[in-house]
Amino acid sequence: MAVESLIALEMPDGSKREVPSGTTLAELAAQISRSLAKKAVAARLDGKLVDLATRLDAPAKVAIVTVDDAEALSVLRHSTAHLMAHAVTSLFPGAKITIGPVTADGFYYDFDYERPITLEDLTKIEAEMKRLSQENLEVKREVFAADRVPGLIRKFEEEGEPYKAEILTDIMNADATSEITVYHQGDFSDLCRGPHLPATGFIKYFKLLNVAGAYWRGSEKNKMLQRIYGTSYFTEADLKAHMTRLEEAAKRDHRKLGRELDLFSVPEVTGPGLIFWHPRGALIRSVIEDWLRGELKTRGYQPVYTPHVVKETLFEVSGHLGNYAENMFPAMEIEGENYRVKPMNCPGHSMIYKSRPRSYRDLPVRLQEIANVYRYERSGTLHGLARVRGLTMDDAHIFCTLEQLPDEIAGCVEFIQHAMGIFGLEAKVYLSTKPEKAIGSDEFWDAATDALRTALERKNMAYDIDEGGGAFYGPKIDFKFYDAIGREWQGPTVQCDPNLPERFELTYHGSDGKEHRPIMVHRAVLGTMERFMALIIEHYAGNFPLWLAPTQAVIIPINSENDDYCYDVAAKMRDAGMRVEVDNRNESLNYRIREAQVQKIPYMLVVGKKEVEEGTLAVRRRSGGQEVLPVGEVISRLTQEIDTKALPASMQPQEAK
Repeated sequence: MAVESLIALEMPDGSKREVPSGTTLAELAAQISRSLAKKAVAARLDGKLVDLATRLDAPAKVAIVTVDDAEALSVLRHSTAHLMAHAVTSLFPGAKITIGPVTADGFYYDFDYERPITLEDLTKIEAEMKRLSQENLEVKREVFAADRVPGLIRKFEEEGEPYKAEILTDIMNADATSEITVYHQGDFSDLCRGPHLPATGFIKYFKLLNVAGAYWRGSEKNKMLQRIYGTSYFTEADLKAHMTRLEEAAKRDHRKLGRELDLFSVPEVTGPGLIFWHPRGALIRSVIEDWLRGELKTRGYQPVYTPHVVKETLFEVSGHLGNYAENMFPAMEIEGENYRVKPMNCPGHSMIYKSRPRSYRDLPVRLQEIANVYRYERSGTLHGLARVRGLTMDDAHIFCTLEQLPDEIAGCVEFIQHAMGIFGLEAKVYLSTKPEKAIGSDEFWDAATDALRTALERKNMAYDIDEGGGAFYGPKIDFKFYDAIGREWQGPTVQCDPNLPERFELTYHGSDGKEHRPIMVHRAVLGTMERFMALIIEHYAGNFPLWLAPTQAVIIPINSENDDYCYDVAAKMRDAGMRVEVDNRNESLNYRIREAQVQKIPYMLVVGKKEVEEGTLAVRRRSGGQEVLPVGEVISRLTQEIDTKALPASMQPQEAK
């Protein structure tokens, strides 16, 4: 009788377990407990996420992944993307499949189909997905050794799937020894690394959201495909909660509010990603920039201005032309030389630093510029103010010694922390460390990373380590802002860089009489003004704090007999520095109040005969509540609210209406 071979396993709690060779991870989960088996969706085998159907054939560390684990959602959504592609190819013969990755909140899949896929089609696709889910089709993984891949490429070509054939060809051209995995469910097959759920019946709660255009592989030189977005959850309650969040997000969409509040536009005739700021939007932006300039002056930053267009030689020196050219606008030939619009400010600031000799006594040098830069973002990635081609950087570069670095980093972190308090924002913070491919000495990396870590800990900021997530030339701190409904936005960065000082041969004369290289710190507090404006429009749902509101109060006379009093009050408020309008249009009082509410004006000051006689104003707040106050008290209260940059008492903006 053959002796059964046993395999030693280590579980997450450190306990040991032995199972027969060939046991699947699903069988292991069932052996541990029936409840674990019911909740299992995948497993980690020596740290790698794998299917439950994977057979154990060697000692390993094993962890069963259940529906309660954060990573389970990505497995569900990846499987839902395959289910959607299965449904599309069943309903629309001739539809060619491309790729279907998971996103932060769901998934998408790109298709090449002869006619537009409509929102009505999404209902049909959802119904077919439900049917396939109810069939509970087993999901099987097949591995193709390198010698079988040419046959698989031919198979995809014969089946009219050129995109899959192209992907496979590229993989094999990069590494001719590659193994390929294909997942099958019913009559549908797709290339995929996995893992996936064991069967389609696990996928119950999903919603297809919308259809958009997307170029194959993100290049406008390729064919435009149709991208279907969707999401899925393990419970109906979670799916409903997500849909509620989407409804709230739609109310807050900065593109929608930008139109309704007349803040900005992107005219088609001028090109995508290029923003036209209207007076109301420009006013908000200028108030923020004025606040920022005041803070910069207090913190010892020196303002500079650099050209928008320079010889491309500058970007050859900086390395941008060699490493970033695909994101730069094409060269312009002028008098036989190539010029470029700048995508970054750091090369220009390096030139200013280099313009004269520097001593260690001069350092740190803090150069600051709120400057327009231009980046060739692909049209498919552009999104209102959040992703643009013409952007305004809240940019600064600090040149300092390695010994000064901890204090400079701490100053940057404190500045960002202060800004978060002013705008009522929260953030998740990441310390990104040395990647596998890096330049610079271990001494620099250790000192710079310690400076970043010390600055965060000195300010009691919780942070996660992004191991190996730093740039090739230095570690960094990344801030991800969260808005009022919990969505994550790209925020500011503080980054150490010895690379550009080396490229530009920047030096300072040290106390030892020798020339030394400074360390360069790239830092932004708000990021780009465009993206920050998108964030706060949605964060506040257009209900800007009083200090930012384009119109802070509107005075509304009940009839024309009160006009003179209203204009007199408006003059006093303007003298106090407030932005005030008088709405004496020939419309009903209720209409004018409603109009002010639609425009999200913080205060409506109604004036009738009694208010004129008593020298008062009937104050109506945007957030609700009314009271009658003397004019002087109204001015005093509003002035204090503006001066303190007060946020709502809850530290959260009002909900969109």
